[in-house]
Amino acid sequence: MSNRVINLLVPIISIIIGLIVGAIVMVVSGYDPVEGYIALWTGIFGDSYSIGNTIRQITPYILAGLAVAFAFRTGLFNIGVEGQLILGWLAAAWVGYAFELPKVIHLPLALLAAAAAGAFWAFIAGFLKAKFKVHEVIATIMLNYTALYIANAVIKKLSDGSFKTERIHESASLRSPFLRELTDNSSLHYGIIVALLMVVVMWFILEKTTRGYELKAVGFNKNAADYAGMSVNKNIILAMTISGMFAGLGGAMEALGTFQNASIKPGFTGIGFDGIAVALLGANTPLGVVFGASLFGSLKYGALNMPNAAGIPEEIVSIIIALIIFFVASGYIIRVGLQKLSKKKEGQ
Repeated sequence: MSNRVINLLVPIISIIIGLIVGAIVMVVSGYDPVEGYIALWTGIFGDSYSIGNTIRQITPYILAGLAVAFAFRTGLFNIGVEGQLILGWLAAAWVGYAFELPKVIHLPLALLAAAAAGAFWAFIAGFLKAKFKVHEVIATIMLNYTALYIANAVIKKLSDGSFKTERIHESASLRSPFLRELTDNSSLHYGIIVALLMVVVMWFILEKTTRGYELKAVGFNKNAADYAGMSVNKNIILAMTISGMFAGLGGAMEALGTFQNASIKPGFTGIGFDGIAVALLGANTPLGVVFGASLFGSLKYGALNMPNAAGIPEEIVSIIIALIIFFVASGYIIRVGLQKLSKKKEGQ
């Protein structure tokens, strides 16, 4: 059994084990797991409306996952995706309603504003890491709270004390009458195309450019990279900045696609933190992030159907997701088991 096959089987087996243990949790809690999983499936794929909303749910998870995965691949741990996403959300919403421009200019400008806001917020953590050796986990956690409170204060100021900004102009919107009609008036929008394009961008940067090679080299071994003449500090800052760009675009999906504005938030959205799980499920690869986000987003949206259709609380799905992440994180055990099984078969 090749390593490629093993790498493919580990997350699949992890997901299956997670679902089985999740079924056991439902039985112990007094719920019917068959009915529960049918309700979950129906909530995801039951009709075109559900499918459209599931894809919409997946969209920001792809970008949050890319942000975390890009940092991981370059030797960094970006816990600040949540804050970067919130500021990207605010920047996109502000540009979306503050200017009146042709759509061909307005929409790209709003997306660029979101990317720039997220990139700048991540740049701060990268700069602190490179220049003052401040660990990025500490810096980004603190910057999450700073971003949340700054965004709420700015929104309150912009909206004259109300809880949300003005609605963005149609010229800055990612919404599509065609997609809404196709999916029975769901909230599906063109953001999924932007997210998939960013998957290609991440792959291209890391695998097809000299700069991407340097970023990975610095992440793998800073001393060796420095000895080879690479600027370690410069690459740390750049890696965090690019990671923040993906996170900021994740916020733009919510501002320009789903909600069409920015509102005061009583707490974190959770999307940025869920991006850590998405990246983990996707083994920090661009394509893997798509699959991880698809699983995560589908479970999140499908969970909404479980209380009504099967009387099962949404918390059960959270437990299932946590179990899947646990078994993926414990993938080393599964990998060793598969390798031993492979060797046994070869010996026979």
